[in-house]
Amino acid sequence: MLKLIRTSTALAAVLVFSAAAAAQIGGQGRPLPGSIRGRVLLPDGRPVTSPVKVSLRQLRGERSMIYTDNEGQFVFGSVDAGVYTVEVEDDRERKHETGSERVEVFPNSPSLVTVYLKAKGGTFEEKTPAETVSAAELDENIPAAARKEFERGTGAGREGKYAEAIAHMRKALSIHPAFLKARNDLGTFLLAQGELEEAAEELAAAVKLAPRAFNPRLNLGIVLVRRHEFAGAAENLEVALGLQPDSPAAHLYAGLARLGLGEAERAERELAAAYELGGSGFALAQYHLGQLYMDRGERARALKAFETYLRDSPRAENAEQVRRLIGILR
Repeated sequence: MLKLIRTSTALAAVLVFSAAAAAQIGGQGRPLPGSIRGRVLLPDGRPVTSPVKVSLRQLRGERSMIYTDNEGQFVFGSVDAGVYTVEVEDDRERKHETGSERVEVFPNSPSLVTVYLKAKGGTFEEKTPAETVSAAELDENIPAAARKEFERGTGAGREGKYAEAIAHMRKALSIHPAFLKARNDLGTFLLAQGELEEAAEELAAAVKLAPRAFNPRLNLGIVLVRRHEFAGAAENLEVALGLQPDSPAAHLYAGLARLGLGEAERAERELAAAYELGGSGFALAQYHLGQLYMDRGERARALKAFETYLRDSPRAENAEQVRRLIGILR
């Protein structure tokens, strides 16, 4: 069996280093400031490639504003300890709704945040081909009360208020249990909260509502990979790829599922396809390819994969680890 997944592949998670609990204190008895490092991703998981505005806010208003680099990355340095909202606005092309995430900053520690933009009018959905059943088709006759709860939930989720978003989505579903978008988005909000068992249940229910809807299949596959239920993940992702074979996200997670099952050749094909289709935004595929090649003793291929990963993601959390691996392989 190959070694399993060694990096986080969460969709929309705020990560705070555990070292925050042991933050150092400055010489004058005052805590040193922390920092926020983040990345802005498009709905399909690719990073934004043109600058977008990132604002750091507290209850009293905007604290500072910067723009992302050409890999969608940003850094707020010297941030006092506290709770903030990172808000991202695509103010140039205006193709996306504003995205936001809540993040807590601790003294002398970096906090990591990933913010996903959403297509206007969309709810965590990729564009689907004509032969795929879409949520819009199935959700045409939703009662007004259910739609209102759904909109409230969407707004709360956009602000990072996942518990509130979950409550509104549950209310929408109590009014209209066949509300596919609400069922799918409830699953994604539960995933963001780390409630993987409940997320899997809701997304499985969404798949039952619409077996040929792409997004619930993809999201369920992602959750099952996170739960290390690789057989179920592979099955659902296989269906997702049948519906939308050009989705780099589906290929990436299919590759991770096949890695978990010990199917090295299939995993290699899926990970290679993810990178070919998604480019640098799916550099994580190269990292896992590098590990796969190392496990097989293919040092030259492992070296190339790790070098590609580091070129595309020079500031990744595990960049130093990858540099050490490259040094060993050379």
